[in-house]
Amino acid sequence: MPQLIYPEESYIIINKCYEVYNTLGSGFLEVIYKDALAHEFDVAKIPFQREVLYDVKYKDIVLKHKFYADFVVFDKIILEIKAVSKMKDEFYTQTINYLKVSENKLALIINFGEPSLKFKRIVY
Repeated sequence: MPQLIYPEESYIIINKCYEVYNTLGSGFLEVIYKDALAHEFDVAKIPFQREVLYDVKYKDIVLKHKFYADFVVFDKIILEIKAVSKMKDEFYTQTINYLKVSENKLALIINFGEPSLKFKRIVY
């Protein structure tokens, strides 16, 4: 059985997401959850960057448009925040591409928009 990648860090991040969800519930825009998570990360002294810009390389050039990861936590985990009624397959595909571009190995997609908090680990 394969070993989980970054299990302790993932647990800490997901725990903070539950703390935000248990306080705010569902129904807010993504930016509200991002603000609350940034506050929780600051209070807990969890290292993070918000809206990290990544270049997208195509063959031997860097494309004009970039992508922004919602968060990079612990300098190695991409955290994507959603506030939608149901997760879509496109979110997973998009996140895999984020991992490719960033050269990180793990991403967490968190959805605050459902009746209970949903999350998915994406490993690349």
